[in-house]
Amino acid sequence: MLDHSFYMDLILKEAWKNQLLTYPNPAVGALILDSKGAILSIGAHKKAGEPHAEVLAIKEAYKKITKDELIEELSSSELHEYLRKNHNNIFEGMSIYSTLEPCAHVGKTPSCASLISSLKFKRAIFGSFDKSCIAKGGGEILKEGGVESLKIESKGCEELLEPFIKWNQGSFVLYKLAQRLNGSIDGGYISSQDSLEYVHNIRDKVDLLVIGGDTVRVDRPTLDARLVGGRAPDVMIYSSRDDFDRDIPLFGVKNRDVFISNNRDDIKRYRFVMLEGGEGVFSSFCDLIDWNLFFISPNIKGGKSINIDINLCNIW
Repeated sequence: MLDHSFYMDLILKEAWKNQLLTYPNPAVGALILDSKGAILSIGAHKKAGEPHAEVLAIKEAYKKITKDELIEELSSSELHEYLRKNHNNIFEGMSIYSTLEPCAHVGKTPSCASLISSLKFKRAIFGSFDKSCIAKGGGEILKEGGVESLKIESKGCEELLEPFIKWNQGSFVLYKLAQRLNGSIDGGYISSQDSLEYVHNIRDKVDLLVIGGDTVRVDRPTLDARLVGGRAPDVMIYSSRDDFDRDIPLFGVKNRDVFISNNRDDIKRYRFVMLEGGEGVFSSFCDLIDWNLFFISPNIKGGKSINIDINLCNIW
């Protein structure tokens, strides 16, 4: 008897490593079990337009079995076609787990459900149905292709999907804060290089970044994604006054819109929004925030601290 929850936990952990970074796609994890129940490979979707989690797991399993390195250089579409032509039935009797129902639709990448069917997997187990109107229905494709399709109950898989569901229904709002161990939030960089790069990776994906007016006046920031070579999002300076120095780096970044507004509803024009700031920004938008992302530095330094009431249910 397979312990579905054990395998699902493994791929959930893998998917969470790329949470928010797959926008506008969902974060997804997958793994392959051979016919004897041994784990062959684990994969997670990393970026929109690149191979989905199921295909990455299949690719790694294929390489492990065949030692074929030619597959490494292929684009997503080429990868699907190469696997269809060269699988030689090596996946017969195997199982594939995925946090999300394998997709049915053909877009920037081909259908994962069709690929799994053509490779003759024995079964496919997933933790959430794909509810998007363009990609749902993969389970039916699997069944029609002779693959045993099983949806299991998984709270973790539903939680993983929350940003994807929110930004497809309207907008998803993330509040990000970095603070030291004693709560201070000013006086230069606070968090580590890794956390800075992670935030820049998120900035590369978000449609709008919201910052408080005082932060712009004091810190004179750039608010781009330069640490990862990414695109700079539009910026809304939340302020009732327009007294900003237009020579600061923030206003010099090309190909984005920087605007000043004290109308909260302006953020509703964007699908993925990140708020960066202190208690002023948090208090002004707290009822619109979906998730909070806190970085806690182990350092202690005097300075301005933040005073907000918040109950963190999940920390990742």
